[in-house]
Amino acid sequence: MTDDTYDRNGYFAAIERGDMASVRSYLERGIDVNLQNAAKETGICKAADRNDIDMVKLLLDLGADANMASDQIDKTPIMIASVQGNADMVRLLIERADPDMTIVNGYGGTALIPACERGHVEVVRLLLERTDVQVDHVNKLGWTALLEAVILSDGGVRQQEIIKLLLAHGANRQIADRDRITPIEHAARRGFTEIVALLS
Repeated sequence: MTDDTYDRNGYFAAIERGDMASVRSYLERGIDVNLQNAAKETGICKAADRNDIDMVKLLLDLGADANMASDQIDKTPIMIASVQGNADMVRLLIERADPDMTIVNGYGGTALIPACERGHVEVVRLLLERTDVQVDHVNKLGWTALLEAVILSDGGVRQQEIIKLLLAHGANRQIADRDRITPIEHAARRGFTEIVALLS
């Protein structure tokens, strides 16, 4: 094992265990803060995946690029935080990292789409109100955030709130899926009467 490989492995291991002193030491010795592992993940991606907001802050302080996309399904820190519903992490990244909201995940969707599907109301609110994410972006499945919020949900209160937010930010309720089924038709088929009312 070369010294470079040892340092690379040690750096990522320190991030995995939340050892900020060791991470700082590796960086002071010349490790690139944007070094990528075999999956093209940077340290800040690994820290975001661990929900380690203090580590993310440290890496941002030391110049980490939060827009370097990995080979994982969720390619950037803001995607990871959005999927996990970590509103504090999303807020931090918006305030300090200028996240590129055009980067898409392995399903061709922006960070907004899985946040809507999983019912992360505060994350959805932050993305819509404080970034330039495209509300009607269509992923590889042919779904917008609005479609996914209906199709992959239980129709409950959180999904209703998300649909209200999407509509308030201009979501097009007429965009249908590949089978030409609209959000309101999906909601009706699932018996989501409250969502049908919102979409009417």
